[in-house]
Amino acid sequence: MSAPDPQPARAALVRLVRDEGRRVLATLVRVTGDLGLAEDAVQDATERALATWPRDGVPPEPRAWLTLTARRRAIDLARREAARGGKEADAVVLLDPPTDDADAPDVRDDLLRLVFTCCHPALDVPSQVALALRTLCGLSTAEVGHALLVSEATMAKRLTRAKQKIARAAIPYRVPADHELPERLRGVLATVYLLFNEGYSASDGDAPMRPALVDEAVRLTRLLGELMPGEASVLGLLALELLQDSRRAARHDPDGRPVLLPDQDRSRWDRARIAEGVVLVGEGLRRSPDAPDPYVVQAAIAACHALAPSWPDTDWAAVLSWYEVLLTVQDTPVVRLNRAVAVAELRGAEAGLAELAAVTGLDGYPAAHAARAELLARLGRADEAAAAYAAALRLPQNAAQRAHLRERLAALTGR
Repeated sequence: MSAPDPQPARAALVRLVRDEGRRVLATLVRVTGDLGLAEDAVQDATERALATWPRDGVPPEPRAWLTLTARRRAIDLARREAARGGKEADAVVLLDPPTDDADAPDVRDDLLRLVFTCCHPALDVPSQVALALRTLCGLSTAEVGHALLVSEATMAKRLTRAKQKIARAAIPYRVPADHELPERLRGVLATVYLLFNEGYSASDGDAPMRPALVDEAVRLTRLLGELMPGEASVLGLLALELLQDSRRAARHDPDGRPVLLPDQDRSRWDRARIAEGVVLVGEGLRRSPDAPDPYVVQAAIAACHALAPSWPDTDWAAVLSWYEVLLTVQDTPVVRLNRAVAVAELRGAEAGLAELAAVTGLDGYPAAHAARAELLARLGRADEAAAAYAAALRLPQNAAQRAHLRERLAALTGR
């Protein structure tokens, strides 16, 4: 009898760690109260799985197996490093951790607790973003550094300092009390949306998206809605996620290549998600009559696309109007890039290209080069369009996006 093929088990482990590993980590952080210890334990458990799963097969409940193995490893590590006496007893507590949390609302969700830990105001914003990418999105230190335009060594130091600050400041691993939620909401929503975006369009790797991250982000946003019912920003973020994810089935062809919004089969869009998202947009607008909320406005733009029967039938005047509103509360290069695309659809490629030329700060953003290439190609400026596609291809992105750009470039140049 031939030996079992180890590749399926290894592939299953990779998927588990990428899609479920953050939840295992979140559970271990609750159990240990120590992010560094939890990461070490999960890493050791992963290495053990790599050694045993190909031989013994993937267990029936792989995440439970990984969680139990990591918890036992955490106990070993804690006992090894702890001094005698009281500290040694801390490791024993891991066997039967307390469940009471008088300061937290009645929400028992490990990942949501980890989100609030990453977004604690004691950490600066770059550290919050880095921790979110590393612990919640499962990116490697090198990938986080690449995403934030710093070296792997620099990012490793930043992450280490952030974890040390969490430990020194005794930042609690919990959902904050009700009166603390408003001041923490902005960072938490940004982090959850970061999780969604990494799932919606993977920053690297062979897969064009990571559906488990999208589903987790939507689930967490719904939990936030339970914590803060009627909060416009939460309503807006949930609406935005649902409306964007409603296109999931139509966004890629059977080979995984991206299908752009104008070319998508809209009959495959999830009408239930669109209906819920549109209702949430209306509620979000009613809850923010005096000051536009960025998430609600972005969701309103997404609703314009979701309700259009086809790309040409999109209400581009409404889309552009919403972008004008968004710029009053979120004036960023990416918003201006998207506004330029709307201008091109409403007023023509020349007008869009002129708007795009005025946008700065996106030299390292592939979508900006790709958008410029598309507009140049419409105008028959093939050589310039080819150069813009080539610039986009020099930047990091997932394999499906890269293949799509190569196809567009080949169609343009004939080679």
